[in-house]
Amino acid sequence: MHRNYFLLAAVIGAIAVATGAFGAHGLQKITSDEKILHGYQTAVQYQVYHVLALLIASAVADKLSPKLFRWAALCFTGGILLFSGSLYLLTYLKIQGSAAAKAVGPVTPLGGVLFIAGWLLLGLAAVKKK
Repeated sequence: MHRNYFLLAAVIGAIAVATGAFGAHGLQKITSDEKILHGYQTAVQYQVYHVLALLIASAVADKLSPKLFRWAALCFTGGILLFSGSLYLLTYLKIQGSAAAKAVGPVTPLGGVLFIAGWLLLGLAAVKKK
């Protein structure tokens, strides 16, 4: 098991629960815009999915190629930060009516590309184990 990534996933998982709780109980009091709520929900879902992937990969890291595992873990982490993080920021900016939302929008797909790369690297890490 790779303890550092496992710990990182646990912390990011706790943040996912907190952001999900806010989305379910607080955000709906701030806005009723379905597009904003849906974007926020998507951010939470993808954060949880990739935290679970990072946890599971960390638990079996000793059975994977170390270098490829590390790259997969970094891609999952970067994907969470860019994909979910940009959607959280977009939620805030849209509620504030900020024009900066247009500048943040293109960051989200970069996070998605990191998620895809992470999954592919994880598959390669399993095939090319030590």
